[in-house]
Amino acid sequence: MGSGAAMVVLGLAGVWAGGHVFHVMVAAICGIMVWELAVMIKAPDRVPLQMGLLTGAALLLASYLPAGFALPILLASALVGFGQLIRFRTIYMVFTVMVLLAGFGMMAVRDTLGFNWMLWMVLVVVATDVVGYFAGRMIGGPKFWPRVSPKKTWAGTGFGWVGAGLVGALFMANTGAGPQLIGISVAVSMASQMGDIAESAIKRRVGVKDSSNLIPGHGGLLDRFDGMLGAAIFLLIIGGPLIGSTVMLR
Repeated sequence: MGSGAAMVVLGLAGVWAGGHVFHVMVAAICGIMVWELAVMIKAPDRVPLQMGLLTGAALLLASYLPAGFALPILLASALVGFGQLIRFRTIYMVFTVMVLLAGFGMMAVRDTLGFNWMLWMVLVVVATDVVGYFAGRMIGGPKFWPRVSPKKTWAGTGFGWVGAGLVGALFMANTGAGPQLIGISVAVSMASQMGDIAESAIKRRVGVKDSSNLIPGHGGLLDRFDGMLGAAIFLLIIGGPLIGSTVMLR
Protein backbone atom coordinates (compact mmCIF):
# COMPACT_ATOMS: atom_id res chain seq x y z
CA MET A 1 0.00 0.00 0.00
CA GLY A 2 2.88 2.34 0.77
CA SER A 3 4.47 1.67 -2.61
CA GLY A 4 1.15 2.22 -4.35
CA ALA A 5 0.55 5.50 -2.52
CA ALA A 6 4.02 6.74 -3.42
CA MET A 7 3.45 5.90 -7.09
CA VAL A 8 0.12 7.75 -7.09
CA VAL A 9 1.61 10.87 -5.50
CA LEU A 10 4.63 10.98 -7.80
CA GLY A 11 2.54 10.20 -10.86
CA LEU A 12 -0.07 12.88 -10.15
CA ALA A 13 2.66 15.42 -9.41
CA GLY A 14 4.32 14.70 -12.75
CA VAL A 15 1.04 14.83 -14.68
CA TRP A 16 0.06 18.06 -12.93
CA ALA A 17 3.43 19.70 -13.67
CA GLY A 18 3.37 18.73 -17.34
CA GLY A 19 5.96 20.14 -19.72
CA HIS A 20 9.61 19.29 -19.13
CA VAL A 21 8.91 17.55 -15.82
CA PHE A 22 6.36 15.20 -17.37
CA HIS A 23 8.58 14.52 -20.39
CA VAL A 24 11.53 13.56 -18.17
CA MET A 25 9.31 11.39 -15.95
CA VAL A 26 7.81 9.50 -18.90
CA ALA A 27 11.22 9.07 -20.57
CA ALA A 28 12.69 7.70 -17.33
CA ILE A 29 9.79 5.28 -16.79
CA CYS A 30 9.98 4.00 -20.36
CA GLY A 31 13.75 3.60 -20.14
CA ILE A 32 13.38 1.53 -16.96
CA MET A 33 10.68 -0.61 -18.58
CA VAL A 34 12.95 -1.42 -21.52
CA TRP A 35 15.76 -2.21 -19.07
CA GLU A 36 13.39 -4.62 -17.29
CA LEU A 37 12.44 -6.20 -20.61
CA ALA A 38 16.07 -6.72 -21.60
CA VAL A 39 16.84 -8.28 -18.21
CA MET A 40 13.81 -10.59 -18.49
CA ILE A 41 14.93 -11.94 -21.86
CA LYS A 42 18.49 -12.41 -20.51
CA ALA A 43 20.27 -9.92 -22.76
CA PRO A 44 24.10 -9.81 -22.55
CA ASP A 45 25.62 -8.13 -19.49
CA ARG A 46 25.64 -4.42 -20.30
CA VAL A 47 22.93 -4.43 -22.94
CA PRO A 48 19.93 -3.90 -20.58
CA LEU A 49 21.42 -0.71 -19.10
CA GLN A 50 22.53 0.55 -22.51
CA MET A 51 19.12 -0.07 -24.07
CA GLY A 52 17.33 1.51 -21.13
CA LEU A 53 19.43 4.66 -21.38
CA LEU A 54 19.07 4.76 -25.16
CA THR A 55 15.30 4.39 -24.94
CA GLY A 56 14.96 7.16 -22.39
CA ALA A 57 17.22 9.50 -24.34
CA ALA A 58 15.47 8.79 -27.65
CA LEU A 59 12.04 9.39 -26.14
CA LEU A 60 13.10 12.62 -24.45
CA LEU A 61 14.62 13.92 -27.67
CA ALA A 62 11.57 12.86 -29.69
CA SER A 63 9.26 14.77 -27.35
CA TYR A 64 10.76 18.06 -28.59
CA LEU A 65 10.70 17.25 -32.30
CA PRO A 66 7.91 17.25 -34.90
CA ALA A 67 6.37 13.79 -35.27
CA GLY A 68 7.92 13.29 -38.70
CA PHE A 69 11.41 13.49 -37.18
CA ALA A 70 10.52 11.93 -33.83
CA LEU A 71 9.18 8.60 -35.06
CA PRO A 72 12.35 7.48 -36.93
CA ILE A 73 14.40 8.22 -33.81
CA LEU A 74 12.07 6.12 -31.68
CA LEU A 75 12.10 3.14 -34.04
CA ALA A 76 15.87 3.36 -34.55
CA SER A 77 16.47 2.87 -30.82
CA ALA A 78 14.45 -0.36 -30.92
CA LEU A 79 16.41 -1.62 -33.93
CA VAL A 80 19.73 -0.93 -32.18
CA GLY A 81 18.64 -3.17 -29.30
CA PHE A 82 17.47 -5.82 -31.74
CA GLY A 83 20.98 -6.02 -33.15
CA GLN A 84 22.56 -6.51 -29.72
CA LEU A 85 20.53 -9.56 -28.70
CA ILE A 86 21.12 -13.26 -29.16
CA ARG A 87 17.61 -14.57 -28.41
CA PHE A 88 14.05 -13.26 -28.06
CA ARG A 89 14.85 -10.55 -30.58
CA THR A 90 11.31 -10.25 -31.94
CA ILE A 91 9.82 -10.00 -28.45
CA TYR A 92 12.27 -7.25 -27.57
CA MET A 93 11.73 -5.24 -30.73
CA VAL A 94 7.93 -5.41 -30.73
CA PHE A 95 7.50 -4.63 -27.05
CA THR A 96 10.13 -1.89 -27.07
CA VAL A 97 8.30 -0.21 -29.94
CA MET A 98 5.14 -0.46 -27.82
CA VAL A 99 6.88 1.22 -24.90
CA LEU A 100 8.29 4.00 -27.08
CA LEU A 101 5.01 4.73 -28.85
CA ALA A 102 3.12 4.61 -25.56
CA GLY A 103 5.49 7.12 -23.98
CA PHE A 104 5.19 9.35 -27.03
CA GLY A 105 1.41 8.97 -26.89
CA MET A 106 1.20 9.94 -23.21
CA MET A 107 3.26 13.05 -23.88
CA ALA A 108 0.98 13.91 -26.79
CA VAL A 109 -2.15 13.55 -24.65
CA ARG A 110 -0.73 15.73 -21.86
CA ASP A 111 0.75 18.36 -24.20
CA THR A 112 -2.23 18.57 -26.54
CA LEU A 113 -5.29 17.93 -24.40
CA GLY A 114 -4.01 19.01 -20.99
CA PHE A 115 -4.16 17.72 -17.42
CA ASN A 116 -7.87 16.81 -17.32
CA TRP A 117 -7.71 14.40 -20.24
CA MET A 118 -4.45 12.84 -19.11
CA LEU A 119 -6.16 12.25 -15.76
CA TRP A 120 -9.13 10.75 -17.62
CA MET A 121 -6.87 8.23 -19.38
CA VAL A 122 -5.17 7.27 -16.11
CA LEU A 123 -8.49 6.84 -14.29
CA VAL A 124 -9.89 4.71 -17.12
CA VAL A 125 -6.92 2.34 -16.83
CA VAL A 126 -7.07 2.30 -13.02
CA ALA A 127 -10.84 1.65 -13.02
CA THR A 128 -10.36 -1.17 -15.51
CA ASP A 129 -7.80 -2.84 -13.25
CA VAL A 130 -9.47 -2.24 -9.88
CA VAL A 131 -13.08 -2.98 -10.86
CA GLY A 132 -11.98 -5.95 -12.96
CA TYR A 133 -9.89 -7.37 -10.12
CA PHE A 134 -12.61 -7.22 -7.48
CA ALA A 135 -15.36 -8.38 -9.85
CA GLY A 136 -13.22 -11.31 -10.93
CA ARG A 137 -12.51 -12.28 -7.32
CA MET A 138 -16.14 -11.97 -6.22
CA ILE A 139 -17.88 -13.48 -9.25
CA GLY A 140 -15.31 -15.88 -10.63
CA GLY A 141 -16.50 -17.90 -13.60
CA PRO A 142 -14.82 -18.82 -16.90
CA LYS A 143 -11.20 -17.80 -17.33
CA PHE A 144 -10.25 -15.29 -20.01
CA TRP A 145 -6.96 -16.93 -21.11
CA PRO A 146 -5.91 -19.45 -18.44
CA ARG A 147 -2.68 -20.54 -20.11
CA VAL A 148 -1.24 -17.00 -20.08
CA SER A 149 -3.11 -15.23 -17.28
CA PRO A 150 -4.76 -17.83 -15.04
CA LYS A 151 -6.39 -15.32 -12.66
CA LYS A 152 -8.24 -13.25 -15.26
CA THR A 153 -11.91 -14.05 -15.78
CA TRP A 154 -14.51 -12.94 -18.30
CA ALA A 155 -16.49 -11.41 -15.44
CA GLY A 156 -13.54 -9.26 -14.40
CA THR A 157 -12.86 -8.30 -17.99
CA GLY A 158 -16.44 -7.22 -18.60
CA PHE A 159 -16.80 -5.30 -15.35
CA GLY A 160 -13.54 -3.54 -16.15
CA TRP A 161 -15.31 -2.12 -19.21
CA VAL A 162 -18.20 -1.04 -16.98
CA GLY A 163 -15.81 0.76 -14.64
CA ALA A 164 -14.19 2.55 -17.57
CA GLY A 165 -17.60 3.53 -18.94
CA LEU A 166 -18.50 5.04 -15.57
CA VAL A 167 -15.32 7.12 -15.62
CA GLY A 168 -16.27 8.31 -19.10
CA ALA A 169 -19.76 9.21 -17.89
CA LEU A 170 -18.31 11.13 -14.95
CA PHE A 171 -16.03 13.17 -17.19
CA MET A 172 -18.84 13.69 -19.69
CA ALA A 173 -21.00 15.18 -16.94
CA ASN A 174 -18.27 17.49 -15.65
CA THR A 175 -16.45 18.63 -18.79
CA GLY A 176 -19.10 19.23 -21.43
CA ALA A 177 -17.91 16.22 -23.43
CA GLY A 178 -20.30 14.36 -25.70
CA PRO A 179 -21.76 10.91 -24.93
CA GLN A 180 -19.29 9.25 -27.30
CA LEU A 181 -16.73 9.68 -24.54
CA ILE A 182 -18.31 6.67 -22.79
CA GLY A 183 -17.64 4.49 -25.82
CA ILE A 184 -14.11 5.83 -26.18
CA SER A 185 -13.48 5.10 -22.50
CA VAL A 186 -14.56 1.48 -22.96
CA ALA A 187 -12.32 1.19 -26.03
CA VAL A 188 -9.38 2.61 -24.06
CA SER A 189 -10.17 0.06 -21.35
CA MET A 190 -10.01 -2.75 -23.90
CA ALA A 191 -6.69 -1.43 -25.22
CA SER A 192 -5.30 -1.34 -21.67
CA GLN A 193 -6.34 -4.97 -21.18
CA MET A 194 -4.54 -5.87 -24.40
CA GLY A 195 -1.37 -4.28 -23.02
CA ASP A 196 -1.79 -6.26 -19.81
CA ILE A 197 -2.27 -9.51 -21.71
CA ALA A 198 0.74 -8.84 -23.94
CA GLU A 199 3.01 -8.34 -20.94
CA SER A 200 1.63 -11.46 -19.25
CA ALA A 201 2.33 -13.47 -22.43
CA ILE A 202 5.93 -12.26 -22.51
CA LYS A 203 6.51 -13.16 -18.85
CA ARG A 204 5.02 -16.59 -19.46
CA ARG A 205 7.21 -17.03 -22.53
CA VAL A 206 10.47 -16.17 -20.77
CA GLY A 207 9.52 -17.88 -17.50
CA VAL A 208 9.41 -15.03 -14.97
CA LYS A 209 6.75 -13.96 -12.47
CA ASP A 210 7.52 -10.23 -12.27
CA SER A 211 9.35 -7.92 -14.64
CA SER A 212 11.65 -6.89 -11.76
CA ASN A 213 11.57 -6.26 -8.01
CA LEU A 214 11.96 -2.47 -8.16
CA ILE A 215 8.63 -1.73 -6.45
CA PRO A 216 8.07 -3.55 -3.12
CA GLY A 217 4.90 -5.60 -3.32
CA HIS A 218 4.23 -4.69 -6.96
CA GLY A 219 7.07 -6.14 -9.02
CA GLY A 220 8.43 -3.88 -11.74
CA LEU A 221 7.31 -0.87 -13.73
CA LEU A 222 6.23 -3.09 -16.61
CA ASP A 223 3.90 -4.90 -14.23
CA ARG A 224 2.29 -1.60 -13.16
CA PHE A 225 2.23 0.23 -16.49
CA ASP A 226 1.38 -2.56 -18.94
CA GLY A 227 -2.24 -1.40 -19.19
CA MET A 228 -1.15 2.20 -19.64
CA LEU A 229 0.98 1.11 -22.59
CA GLY A 230 -2.01 -0.27 -24.46
CA ALA A 231 -4.20 2.74 -23.64
CA ALA A 232 -1.59 5.31 -24.68
CA ILE A 233 -0.82 3.55 -27.96
CA PHE A 234 -4.53 3.40 -28.75
CA LEU A 235 -4.95 7.12 -28.15
CA LEU A 236 -1.86 7.86 -30.22
CA ILE A 237 -3.29 5.84 -33.10
CA ILE A 238 -6.75 7.40 -33.10
CA GLY A 239 -5.31 10.86 -32.55
CA GLY A 240 -5.66 12.89 -29.37
CA PRO A 241 -6.26 16.17 -31.23
CA LEU A 242 -9.05 14.51 -33.21
CA ILE A 243 -10.80 13.51 -29.98
CA GLY A 244 -10.39 16.96 -28.57
CA SER A 245 -11.79 18.75 -31.60
CA THR A 246 -14.68 16.50 -32.61
CA VAL A 247 -15.83 13.88 -30.12
CA MET A 248 -15.43 15.51 -26.74
CA LEU A 249 -17.37 18.63 -27.60
CA ARG A 250 -21.17 18.70 -27.77
